[in-house]
Amino acid sequence: MSKPRPASRLGDIRIKPEGAATQAVKTRLCAVADCGDEGTYRVPKSRDELSTYLYLCLVHAREHNEKWDYFVGMSEVEIERFREAAVVGHRPTWPLGKRAAGAPRTSSGAYRIEDGYAVFAEADAPSQPRRPERVLTRLQRQAFDVLNLESSATLNQIKARYKELVKRFHPDANGGDRGAEERLKQVIKAYGVLRASGLT
Repeated sequence: MSKPRPASRLGDIRIKPEGAATQAVKTRLCAVADCGDEGTYRVPKSRDELSTYLYLCLVHAREHNEKWDYFVGMSEVEIERFREAAVVGHRPTWPLGKRAAGAPRTSSGAYRIEDGYAVFAEADAPSQPRRPERVLTRLQRQAFDVLNLESSATLNQIKARYKELVKRFHPDANGGDRGAEERLKQVIKAYGVLRASGLT
């Protein structure tokens, strides 16, 4: 016995009835009088109203841009003031040290600055930069021990020690004696560990 077919879901499909009025898309007309073209190009209304726009067609937008002069009607002094303010993005500024009027001063009259990180330290008292301590794995510590180096050794120190030990324990340097060959393998392995760790 065959199953009955499910009823068609035509009610779920939205079909646009014929003759339905389509909504007209509103278009913005060019702001120039007696121009019926679409105003798709936005231009500033004036220098004083830069955030207020006129919408023009392409032809009138080109005309507007060709005639646009931001500085028209400004005196030389106003133009120079605008140019100077443009250097700092037209943001307010103040003379250096004006806000520090109540700050403590040194005996020479200069402002005293808290310099915890010695950024402004005297040139005659250079401070030695402290090298950051490495966090080493067990294999890396063993590799430094094999090379007989401190864990804070630099890249150049590691490479120099590696070259020195390879020359010392290589059979060719010992007249073909393979007695130090095991020690040579340990040195090569230790250097490989440090190299794989990015320490060399």
